Amino acid sequence: MDTTDASRELHLTVANEDYLECIVRIEEENGSSEAIRSVDIAQHLDVSKASVNKAISALKERGLVEQSHYGKVLLTEKGRELGRAVWYRHRLLNAFLTQELGVDAERADAEACMMEHAVSEDTMTRWLHYLEKQGISIGEE
Repeated sequence: MDTTDASRELHLTVANEDYLECIVRIEEENGSSEAIRSVDIAQHLDVSKASVNKAISALKERGLVEQSHYGKVLLTEKGRELGRAVWYRHRLLNAFLTQELGVDAERADAEACMMEHAVSEDTMTRWLHYLEKQGISIGEE
């Protein structure tokens, strides 16, 4: 999925993408795509529950998550697709920074997060394909 193009089309912010990515990460940690508690999202991103509620409202308006009134959060198919794409980009960039450039893990994670949002879709697609051809992988896909 063209994450940058889809994000622009949906008027998503970097923070919106980070929330989608976070929910996907929690799903993967839990080993299921069941609904996620807002408090778990808040803890994972180190933000307030009020910030999570505001972000979830914005994502609901765009059809990317579902949530009953102050209930658990569930990604829609489109939300999961976008979140997985952002998470994949993050992991591949992180792998490049650590495996190829020797950047320490904490810095690589933070910088991969910045890069995953800053590069155009065309450039990112070309870069990811290049990294994959070079044998850089995240080990799971």
